[in-house]
Amino acid sequence: MKSQIMSQQQIRISGIEVLSQHLGVTGMIRFLQQTDIGSGDYTHDRKQIIGNPELEQLMSEISKANY
Repeated sequence: MKSQIMSQQQIRISGIEVLSQHLGVTGMIRFLQQTDIGSGDYTHDRKQIIGNPELEQLMSEISKANY
């Protein structure tokens, strides 16, 4: 089997066509919304929000949550 080299744009277009054929337009849109890359730096943001807590602190917070 010969493989064909496709550009990024061709791969994206082909993928959208396959998704719409198999999932329908609504399903395709919902899938694309779930796989959106988004923006920002999760690791940096997480460090800004929670810092670097010790294990004991994390366990205490989990216990307080009453799961």
